[in-house]
Amino acid sequence: MASSKEYLDFILGQLSELDEITCRALMGEYIIYYRGKIAGGIYDNRLLVKPVKAAISYMPTAAYELPYEGAKEMLLVDKVDDKEFLTGLFNAMYEELPTPKPKKRK
Repeated sequence: MASSKEYLDFILGQLSELDEITCRALMGEYIIYYRGKIAGGIYDNRLLVKPVKAAISYMPTAAYELPYEGAKEMLLVDKVDDKEFLTGLFNAMYEELPTPKPKKRK
C-alpha cells in the first residue's frame, strides 16, 4: 500500500518548525531528509525513523518495523500528533545520522 499525499502533508506540517526538511517520493513512499541527511520515511502511512542511539533513547518503547520487505528495521514513531516531540526527536537524531555518500560521476 502506498502512502497518501495527505499523510505526507500532515507529517511535513508537524515538522515545519525545523529548517531544511525535505522529502523525495520513491515507489509510492517518501524519504524524509533533515538538513541533507536521511532521517527516515513514510511507509504505508507510518512515520519510521533510522534506529540511531539518540532515537532509541528518545523513544525507548518504540516498535521496530520493516518499511518494506527486505529492508532494515526502523523505529515506528507513534506520537506523530505531538509537534514538539517530533521536533525534539529529529534534533536529537541529527548528529548521529549518516552523511550521504557523494554521487559518483560517470
